[in-house]
Amino acid sequence: MKISYDKETDSAYIELSPKKPTGVIEITEGVNVDTTDSNEIVGIELLNASKKFPIDTLFRFELEQVMTEA
Repeated sequence: MKISYDKETDSAYIELSPKKPTGVIEITEGVNVDTTDSNEIVGIELLNASKKFPIDTLFRFELEQVMTEA
């Protein structure tokens, strides 16, 4: 899993798979799920991310996950 945040667009992306998405499903306004032709979820995009949750918590989760895998 890879997490990125674009401060300029205030969007966060959680990459769940390296596969290339071919479609997108809008779950709710500002929350999109990227999918493949096989209906696999490959990523989650959060628009206006800083208004939905504290951005630093995204990276804390990623760091904690890496540390527990080691």
